Amino acid sequence: MAADAAQLAPPPAADPANDTGPTRNGRDIYQRFRDGLADKSCEPGVSSRWRQHFATAPKRLAAKDDDLLPLFGYVVDALREASLPTEYALIPFVESGYRPGARSASGPAGLWQMIAMTARNHRVPMREGYDGRLSPVESTQAAVRYLKTLHGMFGGDWRLTVMAYNAGEYRVLNAVKRGGQSIAATRHDDLTGLSDITTAYVRKLHALSCLMEQADDRAEWLNALDRPVPRLAAVTVPAEIDSIGEWAARTDQDSAQLLRLNPVFDNGRIVRPGGQRAPLLAVAASAIGTPGSGASGLSLAGGELFPSAAAGSDANLGAKVFSTTLASSEAASTSASAEAPDAADSDGKKTKAGKSVAAAPRRHTVGRGENAWTIAKRYGVRAADLLKLNGLNAKTVLKPGQALLIDGPKSGRK
Repeated sequence: MAADAAQLAPPPAADPANDTGPTRNGRDIYQRFRDGLADKSCEPGVSSRWRQHFATAPKRLAAKDDDLLPLFGYVVDALREASLPTEYALIPFVESGYRPGARSASGPAGLWQMIAMTARNHRVPMREGYDGRLSPVESTQAAVRYLKTLHGMFGGDWRLTVMAYNAGEYRVLNAVKRGGQSIAATRHDDLTGLSDITTAYVRKLHALSCLMEQADDRAEWLNALDRPVPRLAAVTVPAEIDSIGEWAARTDQDSAQLLRLNPVFDNGRIVRPGGQRAPLLAVAASAIGTPGSGASGLSLAGGELFPSAAAGSDANLGAKVFSTTLASSEAASTSASAEAPDAADSDGKKTKAGKSVAAAPRRHTVGRGENAWTIAKRYGVRAADLLKLNGLNAKTVLKPGQALLIDGPKSGRK
């Protein structure tokens, strides 16, 4: 029994201030969701119809080949930062099945299935060739702003808030008025004159929440979540990068996944509506530790939809071949190393530059948040060489405590 309890217990909560690596544990995402719920109760038999309807949701969260868990983590983070209940992170399950490119024949589009009018009212850019509703970054920022407004309007009652999100705030306000009570005294299930879809909305979200709570009782499901998951962020790429393929190559990310996560760039080209740089949902390069990810133009898109014009523009952008830029960066790094007057051997002793020193191969134990880029940069080697030497590939996720060879067994250093 003690062993079972230990297996089912959630992992220790990470310190957000110190946990900014490119991945995080999937169980940490789930625990953040659970901790942020306004209503954690799950009485037996709750919303049995909707529990059956959404029965596959926990399986999708656990599936390694599904983008759902990293996307879910991104939305949960946005809501927690806004001090909103994480029940709202379940809305995209109902609206789009958590598919950023979802389109409805009746007009709504994107992760949050916004109609065009709602999107424009909440500052989602929509221009020819660019529909910001298909950007999980811009649509989530807009949805969180809207939910924040509704949450305040309806006295912090998440049930009234989600009904207003579905039907519009004025319909729900009128229903409250018809009931003759204040918002604080109104029960969501006492409202009349609303559609069946709106009245069922609360039951749907609560059923989803309870499905996950019950899945929490199954060790197999929790074990499936216990894996490294990409930590997604809203990234504004440097102006010289104009395609997802180039950015994926630069940051060693999966270009196919980036395309799936960012259907607003359906042809792979990073469109910049109105001369501004549109945000990309990806692992932040600063977390990966890729070269050139510092103050050279890379930034995280925070509460604003776009950075200010002073942050940079992309006048007369031509096609860029990133391999040339990368080669130049590596050449500069190699040159800087060659010009160093002294070099330290593995025992900390210095030798004059130009002399080869026989030394034992260097080794490194992977620490929390480290990856191939950061480790390679630390030792002045190429990430590709580091991975090859250790029999790894670009998609390998390094684990804390993992031992890596930095040099081949017979190599010397200058």
